[in-house]
Parts: sequence; C-alpha cells; structure tokens
Amino acid sequence: MRFNLSEWALRQRSLVVYFMLVVVAAGVMSYVRLGRSEDPSFIIKTMVVQAAWPGAGIDDTLQQVTERLERTLQETPQLDFLRSYTRPGLTTIFVNLKGSTTADEVPDIWYQVRKRVADMRRTLPAGVVGPGFNDEFGDTFGLIYGFTADGFTQRELRDQVEAARDRLLHVPDVEQIQILGAQDERIFVEFSNQQLAAMGIDRTALIAALRSQNVVQPSGVIQTGDEKLALEVSGAFGSEQDIANINFAVGGRMLRLSDIATVRRGFVDPPQPMFRVNGQPALGLAIAMKEGGDILALGANIEREMAAITADLPIGIEPHLVADQAVTVKGAISEFMESLWQAIAIILVVSFIALGVRPGLIVALSIPLTLAAVFSIMELVGIDMQRISLGALIIALALMVDDAMTTTDATINRLALGEPPEKAATYAFKAYAFAMLAGTLVTIAGFVPVGFAKSSAGEYTFSLFAVVSIALLVSWLVAVLFAPLMGIMILRPPKAGASSEPGRIMRVYRSFLSKAIAARWITIAVTVAAFVGSVLLIPLIPSQFFPSSDRPELLVDLSLPQNASIHATQTAVERFDAALKGDPDIERWSDYVGEGAIRFYLPLNAQLPNDFFAQAVVVAKDLPARERLHKRLETLLAEQFPNIVSRVYPLELGPPVGWPVQYRVLGADLSQVRDIAYKLAAVMASDPRAVHVNYDWIQPSREIRIRVNQDEARRLGLSSEAIGTVLNTMVTGVPVTQVRDGIYLVDVMLRATGEERVSLETLRSVQVPVAGGRTVPLSQFATFDYEQSYPLVWRRDRVPSLTVQADVAPGVLPDEVVSTLQPKIDALAATLPPGYRIEVGGTVEESAKSLASVVAVVPLMLFIMLTVLMFQLRGFTLLSLVISVAPLGLIGVVLALLVSNRPLGFVAILGVLALIGMIIKNAVILIGQIEAERADGKSVRDAAMDASQSRFRPIMLTAVSTVLGMIPIAPTVFWGPMAFAIMGGLLVATLLTLIFLPVLYVTLVREKEPAST
Repeated sequence: MRFNLSEWALRQRSLVVYFMLVVVAAGVMSYVRLGRSEDPSFIIKTMVVQAAWPGAGIDDTLQQVTERLERTLQETPQLDFLRSYTRPGLTTIFVNLKGSTTADEVPDIWYQVRKRVADMRRTLPAGVVGPGFNDEFGDTFGLIYGFTADGFTQRELRDQVEAARDRLLHVPDVEQIQILGAQDERIFVEFSNQQLAAMGIDRTALIAALRSQNVVQPSGVIQTGDEKLALEVSGAFGSEQDIANINFAVGGRMLRLSDIATVRRGFVDPPQPMFRVNGQPALGLAIAMKEGGDILALGANIEREMAAITADLPIGIEPHLVADQAVTVKGAISEFMESLWQAIAIILVVSFIALGVRPGLIVALSIPLTLAAVFSIMELVGIDMQRISLGALIIALALMVDDAMTTTDATINRLALGEPPEKAATYAFKAYAFAMLAGTLVTIAGFVPVGFAKSSAGEYTFSLFAVVSIALLVSWLVAVLFAPLMGIMILRPPKAGASSEPGRIMRVYRSFLSKAIAARWITIAVTVAAFVGSVLLIPLIPSQFFPSSDRPELLVDLSLPQNASIHATQTAVERFDAALKGDPDIERWSDYVGEGAIRFYLPLNAQLPNDFFAQAVVVAKDLPARERLHKRLETLLAEQFPNIVSRVYPLELGPPVGWPVQYRVLGADLSQVRDIAYKLAAVMASDPRAVHVNYDWIQPSREIRIRVNQDEARRLGLSSEAIGTVLNTMVTGVPVTQVRDGIYLVDVMLRATGEERVSLETLRSVQVPVAGGRTVPLSQFATFDYEQSYPLVWRRDRVPSLTVQADVAPGVLPDEVVSTLQPKIDALAATLPPGYRIEVGGTVEESAKSLASVVAVVPLMLFIMLTVLMFQLRGFTLLSLVISVAPLGLIGVVLALLVSNRPLGFVAILGVLALIGMIIKNAVILIGQIEAERADGKSVRDAAMDASQSRFRPIMLTAVSTVLGMIPIAPTVFWGPMAFAIMGGLLVATLLTLIFLPVLYVTLVREKEPAST
C-alpha cells in the first residue's frame, strides 16, 4: 500500500500543529521584512559608449570614430543590435544585447566590451578623447528633491546641496546620489587680442606662465635623523584674485595680469543641462536605492533626514519634493493589499455558502497558512512585493484554495457515507492527491512561458511565474498535510436523516448532461463551431504591448530643431513653465533642459543629453486631473509652440519603447534615405490616427566653412593649426589651468573679450596675431562659405537609419494604426532601390519580440504538460480527451475581451497560456473520477454521468471562486485584460469541461476497452 501523507499527518498531530504555527510565525516575519518596490527589477541590457574628437566634422567623425568603434562593438557576444548617433566631434553608441541574455551574463559581456575597445583604441585618430562607457544606464533614482534659492548665488546654493548630499549618503539603503542641474564654475581670463599684440605679449607665453605657477609637483623631502620634512613651493592659485595678481615680465617691466586682462568668476558657457522646479531654476538631488532595499523604509528615513536638513538650511533656500517613489509604492501596495483582502473575502463567502460554515472554515484557515508559507519562500528566494508579485498573489489566491476545497469536499462526502473521521480525512489523498498534484504541475506549466521567456518583458513578469508556482505547490502541501488535520477537528458527520438527494441545480445539470450525451454529435459540433467562431473573432480584439501606467505623472517632450542652442531650449522651457503656473490640476512639475529626465521610474525611456531637447515631468493631482491636463497640454503646445516637436504622454509600463509608431528607413546614402523618409511620413500622415509625425533626425543645419589661402597664410607665418587655435581661444576659450577651491576644481579659461568674441557679423574682422607683434584680419587670407550638413546622424548596425515616428490619437492602439498602414508601407517598400528598406519599430516591434520569446517556450510548456499527464493518465486516448478541452477556454477569452473592450496585450496572452493549465487540471481530475467509477464496474455512460455529478460542485466552486476572486483586479490598467481573459475563459471552459468532456469520453471510449488506472 502506497504511503499516505494525510494519514501520517494525523498520526503526528502535535508535530504538524507545531509546523503550522512555525509557518504562520515565519510568514508574518517575512511579510514585514519583504522588500517593497514599484516594479520588479530587470536589467537594462544597454551600454552607452561615447568618444569625442574635438574639432572634427560630421563625416570624419562618422568614418574615423563611429565606424571604427562599431566594427569592434559588432563582435560583442549576445549582441542584438547597435544604434548610434554621431554629431560633429562626438560619437554615442548604444550597445543593445539580446533579450535572451541573462542577468548573470551581462557584467562579463560589458567587461568584454571594455577590453575589446581598449585593444583597438590605438587605431583611433590622434586627439580622440575616450572612449568612455556607461553600463549603469538602468539605475533608478526613485527619490528626487529640488532646491531653489532666493537671495543666494548658485555657488552658495550648490554648497548647501553638496552638504545635504553628504548627509543623505549616510542614510541606510542609499546606493548613490546624483546632483541635477549643477553648473560648473569657471574663472574667465578675457583679453583683447589687439592690446596683447600692441604690447608685444605672446599669448602662448601667458598661458605657460599661468600653468607653471599653478602646477602641482613634488619639491623633495628632507630626511633628518629624527624626521622627514616635505618641501612645498608656494604659488598655487586659491581664487580668481590670485590669478589677477600674477605678474609678467614684458619688455623689461613687470605687468600685472589684471592690467592686460579681465579676470572674473562665472559659470560654464554655454550652460550644462539645467534643472527647474515649478518654473524656478533649481539644483536637484536624485537618490537611488540599493538593490533589494525597501523603498518604503528608505522613503521614511530620507523624509526624516530631509526634515533635519531643512531645519539647518538658511532662510531663502527651500527643498521641494519632485519625485517620491516611496509614496507611489505605498499607495500601490495598499491598493493591492486591499484587493487581496477583497479577493480573500469573496472566496471565503463562496466557500461558506457552497460548502457550509465548518467546511468553509477549513478553506478560510488554509488561506493564511498558504500565504504565510509563500511569503517565507518569497523572502528566501529574493522576490519583493511589487506590481507583478502582488498581482500574482491575487491570481494564485483562488487557485491555491482549489486543492483545499477538493480535500474538504471529499471528506464531507465520505463522512456522509458513514466513514470514521480519520478514514474520511485520508480518503482525499488516496483518491485525488496525485491527480491534484498532476493538475497543479500542469497549471504551473501553463505559466512556464512567463517564467522562461528570454526577453525584457519576460524578465519583467518573471515573478508572476515564480509566485504562482510557489503558491500552487504550497497549497497542495497544505491540502494534503494540514487540511485533513483541520478536517477531523472541525468537520462533523451529517445529521441522521439528512437528505442525500441531489439539489435542484444538480438535477438540472444531470438532466442537461444526459440530453447532451444523447445528442453527442450535435454537442460536439456546437462546441467546435463555437471554438472556430472565437478564432475568427480574434482580429476584432485590439492588440497591445503594455498599457500606460496609472501614476499621475505626464511626460512632456520638447524637441527643437537639432541645431538649436541650449539657450533656445531654455527660452522655450521658460515659456512652457509660464503657461503651467496656476493650473488647478497640477500638483508640481519639474523640467530637464538639455537632457531627458533622470530615470526616476524603472521603465522610463531615458534620453541622453542634447542641447535641443527638454523634458518636463508634470504631476497631476489625480488620474481625472491627468486626463484633463493631457488634453490642455496638447492644445497648448500645438497653438503656442508650433515649431517644436512635442509629445505629451503618461508613464509606460513594461520595457521602455518611446514613440509608439515607428518605421526605420535604412540605406547607405543619406540623401536617398532622407527622400524615402519624406515619402514614408506622407504615408503615415494619411492615417488621421497617427498624430505628430516627426523624424529622429532630418533637418540639415548651417555651418561656416573657412577656406584658408594657404600660400597667403604661410607668407604671414600662419598655419591652419595656428588659425584654428586662435579662433578656438577667442571664441570658445581654452582651459589653461585649474583652481583648487575646496571640493571643487575650477577651470581657468582664456578667451577674448566680449567685444572681440566673434558673432556671425564680426567673423571677417577677427584679428589674428602674426609675427612682429602685428595682427591681421581673418578676411585677408580666408574666405567664408555657408554650407549645409547634418547636425547628427543615426545609424543601426553601421547603416544610416532615419526613423519616422508618430503618436496615436486618444483611444487608438499602435497595432491598429500599423495594421492599417501596412499595405501602403508595403507598396512604398516595393519601389525602393536595392539596398534600402523600411522596418517597423516601436511598440509593434517590441511586442513581436516579447511574444516571440514567449512562443519559443511554448514547446517546453507543452512537453511538461504532456509528460505530467502521461504519467497520470497512462493512455493516449485519455490524454487526447484532456488535451481536447484545453483550447476551449479561447471561446470565453474572446467573448470577455470583446464585451469588456479590453486589448489582448502581452500580460493577457500570458493569462491565456496560464489558463490552459487551469482547464487541464479540472479535466484531469474529472477523467480520473470517471476512470474510478468505471473501475467499480459501471458502464461508460453511467461512469461519465456519475463522475461529472460528483465533481460538479468542487470544479464549479473552484471556477466561481477564481472568477469572483479576480474582480478586485479586473478594473486595474495593468491586470485588467488578464483578469477578464481568465475570468471569461475559465468560466466557459469549466462549463464545457463538465459537458463537452463527458460527451467526448462517451463518444470515444468503448465498453470493450478496459478501464485505465
């Protein structure tokens, strides 16, 4: 006789009760200690490689720097694609790894990238700075504070912000803190080139004197018999006054620098990326949490420390909360826990009504036992409480009481037959334990594509598979180990004389099933027709990758022409800020000028610094206010900022995508690519649902080409190098040394006075010093031409790539637009010359990649299911019967999504795959019951009828519990489509399992066949 775990539990009651208490205590402690975060962590598998070649043009930078680097980077293991943008003198390359790359492989791959680039570094042109690497592209800064000042200089404000940063770094769980919007100080030495020439002062000698006085170098160490004495030579600059007071020997006399130049302290010109809070210039502190930390605890600790810091700040400097992930997570967890308790309450009500008070109490006690064990295992394996794991708990909740209901129902039935409590309590293990285990494993197998999909989306949703698997396995153990013990303590045999006649619902069901079996071919035909009809209706369901977040933030992207200066971008942002002031729907807002917002939210589509780009993060007071604000901002930008490419959109969920509708034009010749892009944009604009059609680059910009008469220049003793150095010194300035000012290093910049720093109008009259102390105008030996070139060029896998991108109208999904445009895009692609192509990008591409990663794991899912079923059923006929029921859930899925108007997104597809396991579990248990009835000598028809009647209540009870238990998450943006898919699919599939499966069994299984065991 095989081992009975329930029987062992009854013999070891004290030990089992002890373990029950231990599980509950451990679960409570784990629940308190579990990390809290907004989203599950996933690796941003992108590294940014940058290199600069100051003074180089766009063509030279492309061919000599970008191309050389990309050739090396294409050898990166697990490389998906390279994407780069090149500006004159600057190369930025994004190295994107395949979604199948595991988190453990990524660090070693980044090491390989660094090593290979270091090996080829010598092949880059002389003068190239870098390359530099950024593999922390995915760091999330969930807490951001902005500091504004009234009556204080920027330096005084920065000193206070640096002090606050030092204090916050000591807060537990803080990993790093970045300062936002800081402008580095400069000391400008501004001279008149004509005055220097008239006085016979050599500018090169001036630079050498400044550098030599401020140099840091060892002066020696004197060793005596008792001690060592270090020698230090004075002369280092401590302030701008020290620089102004330096003396030079000129023509036998001493001149002070302040007599021949203006020395003043200022800030970097042009400015570095700026930060603004509520329309005011500010400095920000962005705080990142250590991996595995508790954002709620971190938020509370930061809040306490900020209160102490604020108390110490001088009046006039005020901190402002810009982003607080702790509040968001606290609200999200609170809502999910509320949904969890609602789901528990719903399931308990169903259990008490369907089973009665005492049986319902067993189910009620099984829930905290199961949850406690799940929380303990979650802590053990490092799964935090976040959006996905909390949703998984709710999804698993109804599934985790399924086995407890089956055990309790079986015990009640055996007690009703007069069996002793101990024997009745152990019957479920003997009759159903392995069928329940097989069903549990099959259900878990349904989530395998979630857990093993090799993509960022799969990584994002991995905890769904993990938590559901843990919960289901634990629930089986609770059902066979703890539930029997609770059963003999709580359940009582039915009172003598209690009616054993089936109720009205059961009589109606048995009558309907009898008629369905009698008209078996009609039943089968109707079922198959319903399934085929549901397949044909699938195209009517809109597709979606991930929905937008339900957070109150709106992101506003402002893209000026790509040759715009950061001053123009700042002016546009100031105008935008003025329009936002006083809006009743806005809680607060912040601006990032010259760059995108720092990654304050993990799925954010982070933007790198660009002078022509700005991004605002506008926090609405609530979701209705966000929707009202969205419409107003769209109108505002269209009317008041018509020359700016703008986009207003909520935060995304899932891996970042950017513009939802994207098409890439790829080809060798930039002009040809540009012409194709214009035609493509016209096609996209023909669909009114595609709005704000724009390009990631296309506008050429002006540049001034200075053509030097080399013969005339040599006659004057000049070279192109000397002319370039003079112009760079006069226009931009060159760093000559540094002042060590506390914790800061302040560059000393030598440049011409404001009157001599050239503009487009004064360029011709720039005075260039020549031998003999004279100066000559630049126009004497050079001519000036205006030319056009591209301010930047994007490439993908070393091929020029121009992306035409667009947003979608409200209520429209990107897939709908792409599907409608596809025939026109195909027609355009057919006219392209060889070597040029159009590729779809954006949401559709990312969705296809993620779905492909899931589909790739479906064979593994099917193999696990079939193997488990074969072990349990031991027959191909029975296996075929069970498998035939699995697709029937699609009927309910399609109906539920169409009626609720929910899209079939990535998460909903995961729910459909998981649904297969749920359906098969019921089918396995029903088939097992039919086979058991046949083993008792009943005919095929009677066995099917009696087994279906016997399993009707537990199967329907589980299905109803699951459906009703998902009501709390059905209205949510993220989980809603999955909830409706499972609710509709499981309800319809359960009814068909109880009708179609017995009919199919009677049709296919003959009386002459021996009963399977």
